[in-house]
Amino acid sequence: MGLDRVTRLDQVEQTPGRLAGPPLTPRTAVIWSVLRAELERRAGTALTVLDVGGGTGGFAVPLAQAGHRVTVVDASPDALAALTRRAAEAGVAERVRAVQGDGDALAGLVEPGSADLVLCHAVLEVVDDPAAVVAALVAALRPGGAASVLVAGRSAAVLGRAMNGHLDVAAVLAADPVGAAGARDTLRRRYDADGAAALLGAAGLVVEEIHGVRVLADLLPAAVADGQPAALVELERALAAQAPWRDLAAQLHLFARRP
Repeated sequence: MGLDRVTRLDQVEQTPGRLAGPPLTPRTAVIWSVLRAELERRAGTALTVLDVGGGTGGFAVPLAQAGHRVTVVDASPDALAALTRRAAEAGVAERVRAVQGDGDALAGLVEPGSADLVLCHAVLEVVDDPAAVVAALVAALRPGGAASVLVAGRSAAVLGRAMNGHLDVAAVLAADPVGAAGARDTLRRRYDADGAAALLGAAGLVVEEIHGVRVLADLLPAAVADGQPAALVELERALAAQAPWRDLAAQLHLFARRP
């Protein structure tokens, strides 16, 4: 299908009444800053984007609004139904394709070498074999294509449990080889920056940037976070790449490229 235009993401963001412009929140602002830089680098080109675990389209729909073609792979039929509705309401249904499947089956769901940009957010901490999923991401990318990978951070989980008085759980998280807290943990693993970078590097990706996402947002009282949202976004952006703050973030965002 033809793509009739390519729009800057900041234009989408500023268009009144658009359904799903990139939200400037502590959870997404840092990621959008990195993605926007990549899209600006390739300005005027309609990209083929693969969003693994993309759910209801929080990233897919704004990217489609900016003129890119996006395939979302997600295990939840309900999420994909919501994605389809959201894309239709945003007027970009022809640019968004929904594929049901999970990350572990990715290799059989997408065409090798077909994507310019792959998003894999909050997936590697829940799949059976993260190395196999990353290998499938690399296979899906064209040479020179980029991967946006978001993973749960171990340090933040340890700190959060300790601050809430769960010292025993914090100790388990700190000592566990993969950063999990036992059978009742909702995540199968968590990462530090070096471990996540090594995982991507072993699959052949070159990591260009690592940022912390939600460095402070989860630690602040709601009254502070809700009362000063713009200031919090700017502080999150300022701290995202700085040590030691980056490594205390709830999530780590890695931006990598296939040579």
